[in-house]
Amino acid sequence: MLSIARIAYYLPQNILTNEELEKEYESWSANKIYRKTGIENRHIANEEATSEMAVKAAEALFNSSQDIIKDNIDFLLLCTQSPDYFLPTTACLVQERLGLKQTIGALDFNLGCSGYIYGLLLATSLMQAKHVHDVLLLTSEKYCRYINPQDKSTRTIFGDGATATLLSETQGMATLDAFDWGTDGAGAKNLIVPAGGDALHCSSETAKEQVDANGNIRSLDNLYMNGPEIFTFTLNTVPLTIERVLAKASLTMQDIDFFVFHQANKFMLETLRAKLDIPEEKFIIDMKDYGNTVSSTIPIALENTRMKGLFHNGAKILLAGFGVGYSWGSAVLTWKE
Repeated sequence: MLSIARIAYYLPQNILTNEELEKEYESWSANKIYRKTGIENRHIANEEATSEMAVKAAEALFNSSQDIIKDNIDFLLLCTQSPDYFLPTTACLVQERLGLKQTIGALDFNLGCSGYIYGLLLATSLMQAKHVHDVLLLTSEKYCRYINPQDKSTRTIFGDGATATLLSETQGMATLDAFDWGTDGAGAKNLIVPAGGDALHCSSETAKEQVDANGNIRSLDNLYMNGPEIFTFTLNTVPLTIERVLAKASLTMQDIDFFVFHQANKFMLETLRAKLDIPEEKFIIDMKDYGNTVSSTIPIALENTRMKGLFHNGAKILLAGFGVGYSWGSAVLTWKE
């Protein structure tokens, strides 16, 4: 039976608080930032590389249980949009630093907010094809490298972090029952770092800062987010992917015990909850002390909820990730602990 066997995560020690941001943004108080985002603290990697965070998350996973045997891992998947280098693949660096065997596959895949769902899907597909038995899925993101310190629209939301998930045929705390996914590249320009790739090389021109209509300062080298367009996309897309994944699992909304969505910001999540008519006690919001950690938000929320003892044996859990790309995905799990 293909299952999530274990989840662990790592957060950088440096914390950026709302009080610190209040000192930099004269018109935004700490309370205003929290009301708009649902976030009080963000962990910021600074000098820590994406690979370092991924390694620390994996080591936390290995240390969490004596049942996890590194030599049993057959494939390493690393979801990141902030790789250490354009090449080599960051997953290869992580394989060596973790001391994993050399007969494993290792690759990066570039997805953001939907990345954890896609990673579960890729791992499940490899296992169902009988190519592998155990897969180590890592998410590691360092958005701070792309954010202009004077851009309130992104700096108040995003945090850095990494997670590690072991998927196994022989042990598990949650089975993977159904998936749905989708893509609309027409929305690519609404969440983007315009310069740095082959389409637009970094230069003195791309580094020039400009002020937008809301007073945010950024250059083409920085992360740009069109909040209203992302919000509209989310409200239109998430209900449809939930409808499809429920149909694939032969379930209804009433059959789901817990909903764990990508932790984008609290206002967006509460709007989604209201639109989908999900009871508050079934809806997990867990971002106050981490911020939006991109592909890591769902596994962090899953692990924290597990540690609180809220999941019961047989519980049906619906996951949904959505954002940069545009890309989205959903999955249904059955809890087995």
